[in-house]
Amino acid sequence: MISLALFEPDIPQNTGTILRMADCFGIHVDIIEPCGFIFGGAHMRRAGMDYLNTADYTLHANFEEFLAYVEKSQKRLVLATTKTDTNYTDFRFQPNDIIMFGKESAGVPAAVHDLINHKITIKMVAGKRSLNLAVSTAIITGEAIRQLNLK
Repeated sequence: MISLALFEPDIPQNTGTILRMADCFGIHVDIIEPCGFIFGGAHMRRAGMDYLNTADYTLHANFEEFLAYVEKSQKRLVLATTKTDTNYTDFRFQPNDIIMFGKESAGVPAAVHDLINHKITIKMVAGKRSLNLAVSTAIITGEAIRQLNLK
């Protein structure tokens, strides 16, 4: 089964919403700290509702810890970014993929971006910067589920 990773998320409502969505689809979420908010705080709980009690997630202290987990588990890391030409609908997802999303305010640092071999984007109208993180996560997750016939 695919999984998701959030790199140093900034907005608790997005994290709560993503955990809620992932719980509904049985998808694991890796959260790479530090977060820009108190994990499990009121705003996150409001967005995640009672799904946070059953969501399958792992908190990683930093990117290095997360990367060690990825290497040990032999999963393929896929970065969602605005800095690629590969549209997510043209990418062939695999069941062992971890689809990583950068922080809302800045994406991922250049060193992290350069380290990841597989990159996808959501093509938008020219001149637009980005979509909301929770929306982007749902769009790409939906396509991965469709391609892999996951239920």
